[in-house]
Amino acid sequence: MGKATGFLEYNRELPEKMDVAERVQEYKELYLPFAEEKTNEQAARCMDCGVPFCHSGCPLGNKIPDFNDAVYHQDWEEAYTILKSTNNFPEFTGRICPAPCEGSCVLGINHPPVAIEHIEKSIAEKGFELGLEKPRIPGVRTEHKIAVIGSGPAGLAAADLLNQAGHLVTVFERDSKPGGLLRFGIPDFKLEKWVVERRVDLLTEEGILFKTDTEIGVDIKANELDKQFDAIVLCGGSTIPRDLKIKGRKLDGIHFAMDFLSQQNREVSNLSQIDKQRIFATDKNVIVIGGGDTGSDCVGTSNRQGAKSITQIEIMGKPPLERTKSNPWPEWPMILRTSTSHEEGCEREWALMTKEFIGSKGKLTGLKVVEVAFEEGKMIEREGSEHVLPCELALIAAGFLHPQKEGLLEQLKIEQDDRGNVNTTNFKTSSKKVFAAGDMRRGQSLVVWAIAEGRKAAEAVDAYLKG
Repeated sequence: MGKATGFLEYNRELPEKMDVAERVQEYKELYLPFAEEKTNEQAARCMDCGVPFCHSGCPLGNKIPDFNDAVYHQDWEEAYTILKSTNNFPEFTGRICPAPCEGSCVLGINHPPVAIEHIEKSIAEKGFELGLEKPRIPGVRTEHKIAVIGSGPAGLAAADLLNQAGHLVTVFERDSKPGGLLRFGIPDFKLEKWVVERRVDLLTEEGILFKTDTEIGVDIKANELDKQFDAIVLCGGSTIPRDLKIKGRKLDGIHFAMDFLSQQNREVSNLSQIDKQRIFATDKNVIVIGGGDTGSDCVGTSNRQGAKSITQIEIMGKPPLERTKSNPWPEWPMILRTSTSHEEGCEREWALMTKEFIGSKGKLTGLKVVEVAFEEGKMIEREGSEHVLPCELALIAAGFLHPQKEGLLEQLKIEQDDRGNVNTTNFKTSSKKVFAAGDMRRGQSLVVWAIAEGRKAAEAVDAYLKG
């Protein structure tokens, strides 16, 4: 590497965040500007480690030491070229990826790992700033027509590569704007929507046709799609949420997390509300059920809506502060993580199971919970630990089960695996010329995995079309 002793000379440093009192008043990204020379120093921390485990830690196989070296030498064009060779949308992953690459960083064995995610975002934005990121219109077209169903990260990645291969790509999206989870699921304080729109505009200039407000299986039947296109790529995501079917579930005030987040994203983007009931956290005791990233996003959104109190509960025990012996490097570290939303104000409780929703006159007033422990692989309730938490808004952030089966999947008669996801062999489904990628195929996962899936599915489709 260009600075062999960089990891000894520089400490890990990231951009500072807006003051909490200021940032909860708006939905803009919360990081302050970071001097370019500081980013160069962070790239200099990348070691000449011999075997860069960050490669395997990244689902996309990003060539991390290579672009770090280029950033250290201030060769942004080279860094951009290296990063774009493996990652279609580094402006997304540089903002919202949990950075499994950093969990596998060799320096991270006994020092804070290299700030890979920040460096990736910096390269992506430099690419736009310097005019390196510009429309790449294919010079030759194959005349093969491909339908991509779903415009989330998997769908966009598949469409991008297939378009660059010269095929004619149409992306169908049932919502009013392209982007899927990126637009309607992830709050603006993590990913402002102009970032998504900028990329969609670029893909449109490159020749991809986006058809929104179009649900395949409803507005267009599967057999019609089959007649019009030479290949179909299913990237509809895992959209059926895991529910809590317990007493009191029908009380007013209980909602799925994604309904709550989607409504707020529409509000910020000034999109017309089509939801029957507006969900507000204002002046309410909010309980978020589920300790993952979606739950954390609910916390941040509830803070911005002016909740009276926010409690996030998780059925599993509290993670340790450091790796345990059973979780060695370079595995993903299963440790306690505090998000920017948690910093803004939130009580966090672990090893709590929801027993019952309590209400009065049809409205939610509380949540009965019980402490649990895990012994010999079995969960047991702690005797005498039941209690009721005040709650007027409960947000269920317990993950997703599988893709929607009604409509498209039923009409195509697609085989599913034992979890209800689309079953594939090399991304090809049981139906002729139909492929699948992303959460719809592998189950609920990360945006970076969705992009990787979309890329691989595009390769499989291209090979299929070329015989």
